[in-house]
Amino acid sequence: MATHRSDSDRPRQGREPRLKVGAPAVAPARRSLARRLLPRAVAAGTALCAIVVLVQGHAALPFERIVTIQAKMASKADFFEDPEVRRLLVRHGYRVRLTRMGSRGIATQRYDGYDIVFPSGQPAADLITSRRAAEGHPATTYRPFVSPIVLGTYREYAETLREAGIATPLPGVPNGAKPMYYSLDMRKFLGASAAGRRWDDLGTAPGGRRVGIGRHGIHNGNKVLAQTSDICQANSAGTYLGLVSYVWNHQDIPQTPAEATRFAERIRLLLNDQGMPSSEKNETYVSAEGKSISPIAVIYEHQFLAHQIAARSATGHVDTERVLLYPSARFVTEPQLIALTPRGDALGELITRDPALQRRAMELGFRVRDAQGGSATSDALARFLAGRGIQAPVLSDDDTKAVLPRLDLLERMIETVGDCPPAAPAAPPGETP
Repeated sequence: MATHRSDSDRPRQGREPRLKVGAPAVAPARRSLARRLLPRAVAAGTALCAIVVLVQGHAALPFERIVTIQAKMASKADFFEDPEVRRLLVRHGYRVRLTRMGSRGIATQRYDGYDIVFPSGQPAADLITSRRAAEGHPATTYRPFVSPIVLGTYREYAETLREAGIATPLPGVPNGAKPMYYSLDMRKFLGASAAGRRWDDLGTAPGGRRVGIGRHGIHNGNKVLAQTSDICQANSAGTYLGLVSYVWNHQDIPQTPAEATRFAERIRLLLNDQGMPSSEKNETYVSAEGKSISPIAVIYEHQFLAHQIAARSATGHVDTERVLLYPSARFVTEPQLIALTPRGDALGELITRDPALQRRAMELGFRVRDAQGGSATSDALARFLAGRGIQAPVLSDDDTKAVLPRLDLLERMIETVGDCPPAAPAAPPGETP
């Protein structure tokens, strides 16, 4: 049976529900709490903005877009890893994301997807630029600073070499101070290595007086030689190879592939007696165990100076235990920032010309190039070091200016001495390496 509803039983359609507007939506106590918290929230937001401004170093545009630069670098990554350099770059709108490896490793591996590569010297840079040119992709190079190849050692070893007539303190030592820099006679040093001389029995000083490392509190029966990073990877090792070859072959360089192989075989034992090479000699050199692991290490000048600047800042005095040997035959090593993209070009221009970044490079031990004249401002570095109570190296113009072999011949020598795989050939034009 159907049930019928009356009109009074049916729900009413078409009438809006009535709302009480007189009652407060928030209780008085809660509204009071909100009023108290609102200023604090605003203050917190303001503080957050201030933090962003401080981190970015750009008060006008705290949320400005930062461009990330993809980079492959060797030892010059020291510069870009410095917190102050990072702050200055962010202020200009850049952040550098680093892949760190040896210079020759950079040159012989792929670098597509990168904005810049920064090998530590000319041989690796020439490999990269010649390869890019062969592929139809020329690259722009920037030379913001210079850092010579040096031999880092410890005072006891430097003084032993001095007594043996192999090393001589550089001029400019303040009265009452110990020398921090020595000139190393490369022919005598390599002669001691070739003769198998040991530190405990280096030789006899003039007048018949016996010298040896034991006179200075250390006993070391290892051979007298300098240790390098991996020659198949590092520019410093390849450059040192060229230096040794130049000196040991009577200031001559190979002119043919056959000569390059012969030169390399002649000096192979002088370099390969160092044992298993490490990736970064400076890390060992400045460590507490460095003296026992690697008495003489091939490094860059800026690494030593940066260590001394940091030691002076932290302790009020320099590290008198560690000293430098400057080879009597020297190369001018020119690290080259190679821009592969327009963003890389913009960073190269900035690093080369910005006064604040140039000054920071000098504070990290680099000989900064004059943006106008292009020469390395060694005088500015000397003044900076003197202002911080650190001896500055005074190099002689009489030292031999060594010459590297032609790039392909140097590569053959590196491959021979280090048993390295050959550098990758350039890709055909139009193909990505």
